[in-house]
Amino acid sequence: MNHKWNYQPITPEQAETSQELAQELGISPILGQLLIQRGITTAPEAKKFFRPQLPDLHDPFLMEDMDLAVERLNQAMGKKERILIYGDYDVDGTTAVALVYKFIQQFYSNIDYYIPDRYNEGYGVSKKGIDYASESGVGLIIVLDCGIKAVEEITYAKEKGIDFIICDHHVPDDILPPAVAILNAKRLDNTYPYTHLSGCGVGFKFMQAFAINNGIEFHHLIPLLDLVAVSIASDIVPIMGENRILAFHGLKQLNSNPSIGMKAIIDVCGLSEREITISDIVFKIGPRINASGRIQSGKEAVDLLTEKDFSAALEKSRQINQYNETRKDLDKTMTEEANQIVNNLEGLADRRSIVIYNEEWHKGVIGIVASRLTEVYYRPAVVLTRTDNMATGSARSVSGFDVYKAIEHCRDLLENFGGHTYAAGLSMKVENVEAFTKRFEAFVSQHILPEQTSAFINIDSEIDFRDITSKFFGHLKKFNPFGPDNLKPIFCTHHVYDYGTSKVVGREQEHIKLELVDNKSNNVMNGIAFGQSSHVRYIKTKRSFDICYTIEENTHKRGEVQLQIEDIKPAE
Repeated sequence: MNHKWNYQPITPEQAETSQELAQELGISPILGQLLIQRGITTAPEAKKFFRPQLPDLHDPFLMEDMDLAVERLNQAMGKKERILIYGDYDVDGTTAVALVYKFIQQFYSNIDYYIPDRYNEGYGVSKKGIDYASESGVGLIIVLDCGIKAVEEITYAKEKGIDFIICDHHVPDDILPPAVAILNAKRLDNTYPYTHLSGCGVGFKFMQAFAINNGIEFHHLIPLLDLVAVSIASDIVPIMGENRILAFHGLKQLNSNPSIGMKAIIDVCGLSEREITISDIVFKIGPRINASGRIQSGKEAVDLLTEKDFSAALEKSRQINQYNETRKDLDKTMTEEANQIVNNLEGLADRRSIVIYNEEWHKGVIGIVASRLTEVYYRPAVVLTRTDNMATGSARSVSGFDVYKAIEHCRDLLENFGGHTYAAGLSMKVENVEAFTKRFEAFVSQHILPEQTSAFINIDSEIDFRDITSKFFGHLKKFNPFGPDNLKPIFCTHHVYDYGTSKVVGREQEHIKLELVDNKSNNVMNGIAFGQSSHVRYIKTKRSFDICYTIEENTHKRGEVQLQIEDIKPAE
């Protein structure tokens, strides 16, 4: 893959500010520049960024309807009503349900939770779920990570005498459901200062408000932050602002004192002996929690996350791990089939989007397949399968392109849709697939930028090996946790050489273990280039080349720095 390297130049004014900031903070000017790129221009802002503090969380009552939500929950508890916590079957939904259920359960016992079945009920609030609530004598449903578009369903619940509190973070329509309270910072009349909370994050703010109102001290909420961190990482929301505080302290909780269910997942992932990072959640913890709803039932994930006995949690974890293995097999087969379909599409080179439909595909894995297609073809992708007489599917996007808007443009062809910038779900009549494909392609072609459909790497800073000192790395680590809006910095060094000891490694000799020098210092830098063994012949010619990379801690030699090479190019 030939990536284009995008350098991120800064203005002379920004360069001056970054120098001053670096001097004031006692850090390298390179890191001062990284702060400026993140919109941090003063020392107090930098200190808040480096040391996120829980007291800096926003007042939850700034959110529209929060007082109504707390009042209705207090009323339900006072009248001993049955409360049902209802949520989506993905990681964000199941962690949100576990969080709210675990917190309320400490003070109230007439409570239950419900996760809809992906296959029988589909996404969001279902009539089947409302019927279950009605039969169980439920008076109040708290719905998390969905519900913002469930106008018809919540009207149906109201007729049955059931009230709803919605905690959602998806984009609302103009008409809101008839719920008692709607907690969603994306509402048009929003008054809350931060709009990028995860669904679980909204649930946390609700519990924070409930705690304030009932004189419950904040420290009782801290054990729930591991769930919030897992939702933030898995749902790919920005890790700046309030999410940064929640993710930072959630990771702390995950590493020092995870809940019993989380501890069991950590053990099954083989992560118990090391410090867990955002990428461990994205690639190991999240997919296992998700696999439950994809393959079997999302309720099993909540059962695990709320489990109080460790040996029972370990048993549930192993079962969920098994679902993840099944998911991987399905994912592999379907991705191969999807690639074949895409390669046979007429005029692929001229298309700006990919829409594919196969009625045999497993509904639980289509979102993953859509992600794979965007990674390979650099196009927004929609993958559809058949559920009963409907084509249902998932959409994923490329960097900087709002796929939700593209889908919304086709709303008259759809039965249902919902989501956010980079991921959405949709359903339509099977006969509308062709018209949808054409209209979606037309919208994407008109609005996507050429650079969004090609492979590129954004380079944050050009540096020399002599810049990479232990002090530099120590300060760089304070930029954690990394994620959207605070991506791990990618550095570039020009004119590096093989020290003579670089070699191909890996089961299939697909990686290169590098030992490199540049012509500015005597430092020998260790590096690893995954899947890039095709470059080894050039490296061995003793000619110079350019590299771009992230700076990591060597997991085998604590305290030692290793470069994770993203791309290699012959020096110009």
